[in-house]
Amino acid sequence: MTTIDSVLRRSLDDRSGALILTLDPAFQGLPETAHGGSVLAAFDALAGLTGPRHVGGVYRRRVPLGVPLALTRAHTDATHTFVLRDATGTLVDGRVASAVDGACGAPVPLLDHASHRPDVGHFRSAAPGDAQTLRVSEGHRDTTRHPLPVSRTCFACGVDSTLGLRLRLEFDDAEVRGTWAPREPFRTADGTLTTVALTTLCDEAAFWLGALATGESGMTTELAVTLRRAVPFGGTLTVAGARADARPRPDPRYWNTEVLVRTEDRTLVASARITFVVVRGAARRLVQGLLAINDPAIVARVFPAYAR
Repeated sequence: MTTIDSVLRRSLDDRSGALILTLDPAFQGLPETAHGGSVLAAFDALAGLTGPRHVGGVYRRRVPLGVPLALTRAHTDATHTFVLRDATGTLVDGRVASAVDGACGAPVPLLDHASHRPDVGHFRSAAPGDAQTLRVSEGHRDTTRHPLPVSRTCFACGVDSTLGLRLRLEFDDAEVRGTWAPREPFRTADGTLTTVALTTLCDEAAFWLGALATGESGMTTELAVTLRRAVPFGGTLTVAGARADARPRPDPRYWNTEVLVRTEDRTLVASARITFVVVRGAARRLVQGLLAINDPAIVARVFPAYAR
């Protein structure tokens, strides 16, 4: 049986003396782009740390699939850093670092200066979407849960993705939420859940938090995930992010989100702070594909300006 870990490890090649990452098309997020969670999992696999740890990346441009990319790394005993590049420049800066057991709070943001932000030449400003600005009071909150759109080939939500999570998320006025039961390919050799499941759950929820806040599509640019403990394979996980915690940065193209992953007994196994950024023209292209397999009303709840 093909496992997710085996596919991810086949994407890494150091036989030439230089480390090359060629991500399998199974790890698609947006069309022709690697899912952010899969890139973080590749960094984590190379770091080889066990126990609680922070896994993060600053995504400066999209990461293509099926293309050999140069990956450099450096490390101390507790911290590993990575730079993923194509022929034109840096795609992702990554970091994996140990966290103190029992004190692994939310990771420190990876970007500490405006000049270190991803290239935003193709991004545009966005005002908060209707769903964000028209919050009602706690006593009158609409608790109706609505499904979020799915795709065909996304590693997280793709209905035709043979190796993907096939995740179904929903939302109401309060949160984005989903419950997921892993299939056998997500089991590792030691009987735990593969890391890429946790990083992908966090990244996917963060994308939809950003889309609901803005009414626009885009990408996640700054991913900081804390893996708090190994998760025994089996049982369901719940991923959730509060919509009230989705906040714009001073540059309104960027929205900070927070996401938690818990087991059936409510044990917190992963947490994340992930930044979503609006990308010009992305919603129009994405909606065209989503309308092919989703009820138009489902798409219109997230992208009302594009799915009328």
